[in-house]
Parts: sequence; structure tokens; C-alpha cells
Amino acid sequence: MTLLKDRASERLVVELTDRLRRRQVLGAQQAAIETFHVLRQVVARARFSDIQELLDLVKAAGRRLIAAQPKEHAVGNIVRKFLHLIREEGHASGKLSAPKPSATSSSLADFIRLAPLRAQTHTHGTAGVTSRHPAPHRPADEEDAAIDDEDEDGVVGGGDFKGLLMDGLREILDELETVYENVSKNAKDHIHSDEIILTVGHSRTIASFLSSAHHSGRNFTVIVPETAPSYSGRAMASSLATSGISTVLIPDSAVFALLSRVNKVLLGAHAVLADGGMFAPAGALLAASAARAHSVPVVVCAGQFKLTPTWSAAAPGLEFADPAPVLGFEEGALVEKVDVLNPYWDYVRPEMIDVYITNYGDHAPSFIHRLIKDSYDDEDSDL
Repeated sequence: MTLLKDRASERLVVELTDRLRRRQVLGAQQAAIETFHVLRQVVARARFSDIQELLDLVKAAGRRLIAAQPKEHAVGNIVRKFLHLIREEGHASGKLSAPKPSATSSSLADFIRLAPLRAQTHTHGTAGVTSRHPAPHRPADEEDAAIDDEDEDGVVGGGDFKGLLMDGLREILDELETVYENVSKNAKDHIHSDEIILTVGHSRTIASFLSSAHHSGRNFTVIVPETAPSYSGRAMASSLATSGISTVLIPDSAVFALLSRVNKVLLGAHAVLADGGMFAPAGALLAASAARAHSVPVVVCAGQFKLTPTWSAAAPGLEFADPAPVLGFEEGALVEKVDVLNPYWDYVRPEMIDVYITNYGDHAPSFIHRLIKDSYDDEDSDL
């Protein structure tokens, strides 16, 4: 474990690590915001002589937070956003060299961009074509210049670099704080009057999405399973009813029977994986399976900060809660004969999901890996 030199930053990292380990930080958004504040403090108080040293500091703090609660994917996603932003600002300021593309690697964008060159080569031969990737011209003094503008705080580029970095970090915080409003802004385009919608668990994103559609003049009915043994569905039903939405609370055993009368299934996500699958509150797999059997579309609402570069094959296993609410110890004779599982989350496969609604638009599950590639750097996939 790498300790931070700054005592105030080290104390904040230790405090959040302990709270994550004890599950005192509930919800992906809360975990993301608290991780953001800790890492911003680390960056603000950091003393570094080059950009790579700052990256190493953020990685060291981030790895400790991730290790405290590996299944809270939002923590790792915020760490990756910090690293991505630092590299972007470093490249923009010229204080961090851009990575050299591999000679053997290619992308669809490169294939399309080089199509005219391939056509010209095919028509006129290869004479005169000396390079497919001409090197950009750089002045000699730029190449020879050393980064020696360290200020009195030990920061490359002085306050200018940190100022630009802090401006970028404010944008990340704004995204986290307004995620519910941005996901819900187009709710009226997805929910229509007289529809019957089924949702599972108590999700603030889903509650905000449905409330936005209701305030836009849509009249619809929401069916909410109880979601035993946590009974979070009861809290969700109460929240929706308080907002004036017609709500029906049903037992979990009635989900399959009622799906034939439902127009769409609306689910929240704990984490969205690179292959388009997701971890969602327990009970989501039941609803998605029933929806698939009845050909009912499944729509998932999630902030883009929940997108994680982990693939389902490499994702941590499901997390399990106390089994006592399912089968108490008072059933002594039976407890010794069975294994009781009470999962926090279900894994829903990508083929069971029709569309993701994020704060940056609607996306098919097959497009999630592209969004992830644009949001994070490849080298940060495995922290």
C-alpha cells in the first residue's frame, strides 16, 4: 500500500476507504461523488515535478479506494475519469507526450480515412506514396525544450495547469450532481399516455425519470414488485404514489403473470459493463427474463458514470447480503440443511436489454464499449 505524502489527503483516503469497506456509502452516485471529492483534494494538494508523477499519485489513491469495495464500480470509474482528464490536459499543454500508435494496430476510423489513399494506390500504383502516416512538423526548439518551469509549489506549469485541471474537474462534478435531471430530460419521448410500465427496486434514476414524464402530462400506470426480502419496491411504490403517479404494488411471484399486460420494463442499473450487460437490483433478472418471454421491451436508465470497462467474464462475482431475512435462525432444523443466498444484485445479459438511456442520449447495448473507449484510457481498464 502506497501512502500519500500529504497528511490531509492521506486522512481523507483512509476515512473513505473505511466507510466503503463497512458499506456506509450507499448508492453509486454517492460513492462517485465522495470519491470525486477525495481525489480532487489529492490533486489540489499534490506536489509533482511532471505529469506522470501526478498520475501515479492519483492511481495510488484510487487503487486503495477500489480495493476497499471492488464491487462498487462507480469508484473505479471516477478514478479513470481523473486519469483521463489529467492526460488530456497534459497533452493539450504539451507537458505530456502523446502516446505513439502501434504500427500493427488499426481502427475503423483509420480504415475509412485511408480509403481514398487506397483507391489512388490501386489506380495509379504505389509510386510517389512514401508514407501512410506523415509525421507532423515540430520546431527543433520545441523538441529540445525541457519542462523546467516548476513553480514554488513544485507543480509543472505553475498554477496554470492546475487551474485548467480544476476547471475540467468541475465539469465532472456537475455531471454527477445533475445526472438525474439529464437522464430524465427526454422521458416524455419514451413514455406515452395509457401505458403500463413495470420497474424493479428503488432507483432514484427511475423515480426521477417517471416523475419527469408525469409532469410532462403523460398519464400512465407503474407496476412495482415488492422485491423481497429487502422490500425496496414498497419504498419505490410509495415514492411514485406521492408524486401522483398511478402505482400498483404486487408480490414478486406475480411478475410473470402480469408481464403480458405491460408495455415496457424500466430498470435502473448499479453498473453497466463493457459488453452491454449490467448489474441491477435483485429481481431485475426475473423481470427481464419474463419480458423476453413476452416480447416486451426492456429499457435501462443509468448515468454515464456507471459505465465500466470491465467485461462480464472478468467482473467480480455477485455480492450477497445477510441471509437471515430469507431464512431466519429460528428455523434451526432447516437452516442446517440448505444454503441460503440473498444477492444484492442480478447480472442481466445484454441480449435481454433493448436500449440504455443515459445523460448523453440513448444507446444500444452493442454501442456501450464505444462509449467506454471514449470516456477512459485503455491503460486504465485494469487498475
